[in-house]
Amino acid sequence: MAGVVGYQELRRPAAFALRTLAVAACYFAAARLGLLCRLTAQSAVFTPVYPSTGVALACLLVFGLGCWPGISLGAFFLVLSLGPPGPDVVGIMVGNTAGPVCACVLLRRVGFRTDLGRLRDGVALVFLGALAAMLISSTVGVVSLLLAGKLAAPHFWSTWLAWWVGDAMGVLLVTPVLLVLWEARRPPSAVRWKEALALAVVTVVLVTAATHSTMSALFLVYPVVIWAALRFRLPGAMLCALFASVMAAIAARDGVGAFARLSPVQVMLKLQLFNGSLALTALLLSAVITEQHHTRRSVEEACKELAEVLEHLTAHGSPAGRAPAQAEQRRERGAR
Repeated sequence: MAGVVGYQELRRPAAFALRTLAVAACYFAAARLGLLCRLTAQSAVFTPVYPSTGVALACLLVFGLGCWPGISLGAFFLVLSLGPPGPDVVGIMVGNTAGPVCACVLLRRVGFRTDLGRLRDGVALVFLGALAAMLISSTVGVVSLLLAGKLAAPHFWSTWLAWWVGDAMGVLLVTPVLLVLWEARRPPSAVRWKEALALAVVTVVLVTAATHSTMSALFLVYPVVIWAALRFRLPGAMLCALFASVMAAIAARDGVGAFARLSPVQVMLKLQLFNGSLALTALLLSAVITEQHHTRRSVEEACKELAEVLEHLTAHGSPAGRAPAQAEQRRERGAR
């Protein structure tokens, strides 16, 4: 027994270390992917979608608050990969960790469910997890850069806005996708696979044309997202929204399509407005559809149970029901 206890005690630090390294690696990889589409506006470098923030929040919601060291470690490795570390590295680590941690705490306070099966879960993720909590990471990070002398005061607000929106978009677009993948239990049927393949082909063709067309046809993306939400609910809608956001970021980086002949500030505003409206549409619409589906299924199950109860009562009440009928027949025969 003592050997088993000792082995379990040894396993706990090892499991914690492996989980911390795994979270740090995922955070670092997601950050590097996000930096591939970085843009510059008023001397501020920003990423339209900062996926590592979404990865951090998803890890906290799934594995618990105990995985926060992995987020800090991943942020530290990211800063090291971008250049020699300075006094701002501590502030960036604290901000990038505190934002997702506060988001997780706020979401748990309101009873957030990781399956995002209710409208209140989608609203909580938008306003508490993305818009409110990410104020912490953006503010702490930009103030650290300002105090370290790496950011000029006139560019404070533009950098802060770009940082905040990038973190918020990471939560809105990446966190739901990771939560959906974690909650997935069984693959769809063959018929659903055919429709999913058709949706994927239409999404790739239409989104690529919409984001790279000079006619500014970004609105063509919304019917595809609505189709995905109606037929595949949260998984389909968020994957389509994430793909559309990535394609729009690539077009904005290259200055083509809907983002051609625009100033850097106009590119930033147009891209962020598109990403925000697309993420809200996909998340909230799919949450409403999922909630209605669950409500309809609950009503159907309740009706089925009620029918079984009525059938059971009718079967047991049939002898008593025949007695008054037989008495009435006897009275009629007596009257004759």
